[in-house]
Amino acid sequence: MSIVEVTRPIVGGVDTHLDVHVAAAVNPVGGLLGVESFPTTPAGYHDLSSWLSSFGPVERVGVEGSGTYGAGLARHLSASGIVVVEVDRPNRQARRRNGKSDELDAIEAARAALSGRASGAAKSATGNVEALRTLLVAKRSARSIRIKTIGQLRHLVITAPDDLRDRLGGLTTKALIRQAIALRPRPGRDPMGHAIKTAIVTLARRVQAINTEIAALDAHIDTLVRATAPALLEVYGVGSDTAAIFLTAAGDNPRRIRSEAAWAKICGVAPVPTGSGKTNGRHRLNQGGNRQANHALWRVVLTRLGQGEPRTVAYMHRRLAEGRTKPEIIRALKRYVAREIFQQIPT
Repeated sequence: MSIVEVTRPIVGGVDTHLDVHVAAAVNPVGGLLGVESFPTTPAGYHDLSSWLSSFGPVERVGVEGSGTYGAGLARHLSASGIVVVEVDRPNRQARRRNGKSDELDAIEAARAALSGRASGAAKSATGNVEALRTLLVAKRSARSIRIKTIGQLRHLVITAPDDLRDRLGGLTTKALIRQAIALRPRPGRDPMGHAIKTAIVTLARRVQAINTEIAALDAHIDTLVRATAPALLEVYGVGSDTAAIFLTAAGDNPRRIRSEAAWAKICGVAPVPTGSGKTNGRHRLNQGGNRQANHALWRVVLTRLGQGEPRTVAYMHRRLAEGRTKPEIIRALKRYVAREIFQQIPT
């Protein structure tokens, strides 16, 4: 009789960093097989996956920070056919109890993936949605700089000489930019006036340039959204920018979101139970989830209320008559909108 040795699958865990990834491998019962460090390069990714495979077939790998430092590794493992699981940072109690090191974090990531405590599939970040995410990053940066620049411009107008302040004070932002760009600073006997006009023109032109950047980004975002999920734009109150935020929350592989309830949890609109003792059945506001997606839901609800969308307005009046507060009603409406959005996300 021949004895056939069966190689049991193993589970990996990775603690990711800027320059080095620390990987750990555990057997099916959580026993440690090994810990090793690898550089964050394509060759390092290949060596890491080969090292894990040397212990046996790799069932899954838990990666801490698969959307940041571990993005490249997660893409490499997924392309190799290995299931990648997103792992949250170890909680503070566990770190106080067991200590903190890269090796311990990698082992904890592997055991979290093995036990099922970490079960969410990582975003693939390889398609249109990842492109949308990068464009949204650039747009948020541009909007932030524009707000700061307009504030600086208005402050200069407030402190400018009386004739300039009378000319530019009290204008709308668009009118202020237009009038400021029309100024023609000329050097002369008044160096302060020349400097102030030069600064005002510089800031106004900066705002104008940023507006051009944002318009180009908006056009690119709209094109990608229409190519990826055109049905999202048919939802009342959802524009290209809001749709891009929802798609970014879902990722390039939205099949990882198993249900509409899971989507609500991602968006932070799933109530969290807080029952204990004699207070069973109580829930609190969910402060977790993707806060940008949560804010996008709030924008959709406010748009519907502001434009008098019949269903939303009727719901608001009915719940107000029942004694509910407006914040409570808006939270409920966000949950309903999340359901509509989930139905339009391509899977």
